[in-house]
Amino acid sequence: MLAEFVWIGWLDGGIVLAAALCAMSCALLGNFMVLRKMSMMGDALSHAVLPGLAAAFLITGSRGSIVMLLGAVIVGVLTALLTQLIQQLGKVDEGASMGVVFTSLFALGLILIRRAADNIDLDPGCVLYGVLEGVPLDTIAIGSIEIPRVTAVLAVMFAINVVFVAVLYKELKITSFDPGLATTLGINANVMHYLLMTLVAATTVASFEAVGSILVVAMLIVPAAAAHLLTDRLGVMILLSLVIAAASAFLGHLSAIAVPSWFGYGSTTTSGMMAAVAGLIFLGVMLASPRHGVLSKMIHRALLGVRIVGEDILGLLYRLEERRAAPAAVGLGELRQVLMAGPLMTWTAAWWLRRRGRLVAQGRGYQLTDAGRDDARTLLRSHRLWETYLAEQLNMPADHTHESAERLEHVTGPALRRKLSETASRGALDPQGKRIPDEKQ
Repeated sequence: MLAEFVWIGWLDGGIVLAAALCAMSCALLGNFMVLRKMSMMGDALSHAVLPGLAAAFLITGSRGSIVMLLGAVIVGVLTALLTQLIQQLGKVDEGASMGVVFTSLFALGLILIRRAADNIDLDPGCVLYGVLEGVPLDTIAIGSIEIPRVTAVLAVMFAINVVFVAVLYKELKITSFDPGLATTLGINANVMHYLLMTLVAATTVASFEAVGSILVVAMLIVPAAAAHLLTDRLGVMILLSLVIAAASAFLGHLSAIAVPSWFGYGSTTTSGMMAAVAGLIFLGVMLASPRHGVLSKMIHRALLGVRIVGEDILGLLYRLEERRAAPAAVGLGELRQVLMAGPLMTWTAAWWLRRRGRLVAQGRGYQLTDAGRDDARTLLRSHRLWETYLAEQLNMPADHTHESAERLEHVTGPALRRKLSETASRGALDPQGKRIPDEKQ
């Protein structure tokens, strides 16, 4: 029983290691594909190298890794060249030219693989979907140690990609963000482009046996795209993409074993679950990313809306106090009607101001506290300084300045208020003749 447990654990470890190496190799290069807005090129290369694989076998009669890799790399570079040529000569966009090239080469590859399959066990299913579960069963000896052959190939490929990115990091970074600047600095952007395409093609071929040509696209793009949502720093993005890729491999294998049983089915393919888990990770990042996440943006907009309505409430109550020369209490209904805000937004803003000690309940309405009055005075100072600036510096009619100043008052800090005050020639009065509150009173 113990021997069986150890055997199963070794198999699972070999599968996860191969999957992680494959995913990280793809993700490492995928960062630059995403930054260059060439995500579809990874898809194109992963499909277009099929005729290179089939042609290499038909010409040499060998399935050796070097032969297959050479055939795939040649066709991969040819794909990049044909895509650029069709784009330039045919006057079509890059997406259309990639679609023409990779679908044609993919179809040709399937035909050639079908032809090759009559002579050897080279079938389209293996190339498309991979056989990750069988990786630990095909081993090679390195010294006295037996390791899976595919794992060794993927480890070498990952090491090559790491060295490539580490040595040419500056060149890859500059050519990804600004090819024109790279040219002026003496960096050949075209050479970097084709070097990257060559390695993407080689990585794709190395990954075929593990996850197949279709699923390798997910590993090329999804970890890098998810990492890009989390950070705008390239170095951090690369590290995060590697973590996401490794997590996709581990969780994908775990899910392939555990999840189907929840629904009464047997296990499913690890490579498929890797792509599914990577997609779920991307979905989670897309929703919850601090800066670019959908939910984060919704929450930020909601909080910003509450803050703006709250400041409008302060400004309205302060203006009423100016007119009446006495504290003014106003109910929620009247506030909502004047500010033209929704009932939920108005109630939330009033609740937020009460918690911060800016409003106090007075009868059936609200009135300013001393702290609220200070905030409102500062807000109104920003508003009237903007009205003065728009009228004096931009020659805007005095009766047209209110709407613009109402927007700008919410984003005006102390330094900008000082600048606006220095440009005002009317002194303490705005264009309507109203007094501009002092900075501190």
